[in-house]
Amino acid sequence: MIRDLKSGRRAAASGQAKSVVVFLHGYGADGDDLLGLAEPLAPHLPDTVFVAPDAPEPCVNNPMGYQWFPIPWLDGSSEAVAEQAMMQSVQDLNAYLDGVLLEEGLTPDRMVLFGFSQGTMMSLHVAPRRPDPVAAVVGFSGRILQPETLAEEAVSKMPVLLVHGDQDEVVPPHSLSEAGNALQEAGFEVYAHVMEGTGHGIAPDGLSVALAFIREKLKIA
Repeated sequence: MIRDLKSGRRAAASGQAKSVVVFLHGYGADGDDLLGLAEPLAPHLPDTVFVAPDAPEPCVNNPMGYQWFPIPWLDGSSEAVAEQAMMQSVQDLNAYLDGVLLEEGLTPDRMVLFGFSQGTMMSLHVAPRRPDPVAAVVGFSGRILQPETLAEEAVSKMPVLLVHGDQDEVVPPHSLSEAGNALQEAGFEVYAHVMEGTGHGIAPDGLSVALAFIREKLKIA
């Protein structure tokens, strides 16, 4: 059964939606946690709608927040339960993305997935397996799930930007190169940026790089 995802939305500044950025939050957070990024981005993406769903499950470690799936080494869940929950969330997210495109009247090539941490893991898993490629994926402070199946299962290939803090204490910085290598080996166009002196978060330099990347891939002059 597909679960509906509660979602926040910020309309296009110009009043005309020609593209959409989908923010996918990290473990224990919620959609509003990333939707605030629309504030600095919107002036440079005036025809872009920003949406940010809450993940479908209350977070085990933070009942005020949400999770896309449990994390065994953090919450004591089993690997089997975590994988089952992830696959259910993949279905939920795919249905949500289809709904956003329909509601906004846009095609997949006008959509960017912008993930943070566990939201990056979901973005890098879901986007390549969708039938039609999105414009781009931006992944902050995350890693790739099931890299060994990516080349075989990827049916859509879009440009990917990976951004990571070199002081990340939650998701090790080497996760960036691991994800980048797996994506490149599977035929993806991959870009990377390391935020120096940054932990598990989004620094201004990383956001600036992401903005330039999004504008380029959405072909915004």
